[in-house]
Amino acid sequence: MNQARNLNRKDKQRPKNLDLRTVRLPVPALVSILHRASGAVLFLLLPVLLLGLQCSLNSAEHFAHIKEVAAQPFVKLLLLGVVWAFSHHFFAGLRHIAMDFQWGMELTTARLTAKLVLALGLLVTLLIGTALW
Repeated sequence: MNQARNLNRKDKQRPKNLDLRTVRLPVPALVSILHRASGAVLFLLLPVLLLGLQCSLNSAEHFAHIKEVAAQPFVKLLLLGVVWAFSHHFFAGLRHIAMDFQWGMELTTARLTAKLVLALGLLVTLLIGTALW
């Protein structure tokens, strides 16, 4: 009987809204999730990028072929995504290292640095994208 009452109390303490589409994440949480996602994307694309680099270094013909493939708009868009993933992962990694040293742990600083990471990642992507497009 006592156990049934404890279970009922636990059920009442559970969150009511479990619909992930309606949950609004704070900016630091979003940056942390994007840091993990960008790291996973970079890890999975690394063999493809290294293969392209190896192929481009084999001969002048292979380099011309890789250059031709990279000039296609869809491939440029994918490469721009890789640039964003790298820049975001880099800046978010610096933020996490700073937080490991207990810098930026206050709520206002954490929000500011998270917004700064998002802005710097987009700025670097925009600058490289306009230079290479």
